[in-house]
Amino acid sequence: MEENSELYEHHHWVVDKGQAPVRIDKFLTQKIEGISRTKVQTAAGAGSIIVNRNNVKSNYKIKPLDEISVVLTHPKYELSIIPQDIPINIVYEDDELIVIDKEAGMVVHPGLGNYTGTLVNALSYHLLDLDMFKNGDMRPGLVHRIDKDTSGLLVVAKTEHALNHLARQFFEHTVERKYLALVWGSVADDAGTITGNIGRHPKDRMLMWVYADGSDGKHAVTHYRVVQRFGYVTLVECQLETGRTHQIRVHFRHIGHPLFNDSRYGGNQILRGTTFAKYKQFVNNCFDILPRQALHARTLAFDHPAEAGKRMRFESELPQEMAEVIRKWKTYTEN
Repeated sequence: MEENSELYEHHHWVVDKGQAPVRIDKFLTQKIEGISRTKVQTAAGAGSIIVNRNNVKSNYKIKPLDEISVVLTHPKYELSIIPQDIPINIVYEDDELIVIDKEAGMVVHPGLGNYTGTLVNALSYHLLDLDMFKNGDMRPGLVHRIDKDTSGLLVVAKTEHALNHLARQFFEHTVERKYLALVWGSVADDAGTITGNIGRHPKDRMLMWVYADGSDGKHAVTHYRVVQRFGYVTLVECQLETGRTHQIRVHFRHIGHPLFNDSRYGGNQILRGTTFAKYKQFVNNCFDILPRQALHARTLAFDHPAEAGKRMRFESELPQEMAEVIRKWKTYTEN
């Protein structure tokens, strides 16, 4: 989710040697607190219950030493959602899902301090007739998210089947997500991979932190390649293998290249370049044009949850303000 810590949960068991044969839906309702058999059956129908590396149906009878893996959407989080007629850029929609090109500045779902004006408020208005958007769930249809001040593509499920199917794809890393980021400094390698567990900062809970020794946090992997170099900043394309909160932002800060104008991770300071007043003015002008981190979710690809073998792929144009800052850096370095 970079935006996104995942909005699904994973369970794994190896069945005891003495386990008697029993339907897997009954077994899971006993194992997972608060889950209904209907939800288990929906997950099975979406291929999200795997035994010995094979998808099984809800009537499968478990055997001793079976290895069971289950990907489930999170339990509903009840909150009074106010449907709001807020403009959203819908790039694709069918009976199963909707793909949004989110503008920077919009929060994805309600939370502390943001109970209205979010993407979920807008979707609750647009999809008012769907059961998933009527029941007060704070995160209806969401399997990933992107940060408030990150722009770009987001897929939202419209049915329980699609929700489970997409959650499994995110868990298995078969969803393709590519971002464009402008980062401070000249990135040494033309391509590379950043690996480091991500968790909450040990002192500031508003920040994320890389625990490179694996002592804490969750496994996180970001692949990147350099698109263009501008001396003091570098334009990179990032491909997410995992989807931790602030993943690209915190990974690039970890390797010494914070995102341009990322106030939370120090990128809103002039970190590279000269001491000349004209250069400082140039950078501050760029900050004014793009008053947020320079990060855009450009590419999103996944398998359609209801049409076997149909790969969906979407590309989003760079927002005008981010494109303008990149043009300004290009002109500055050429001159």
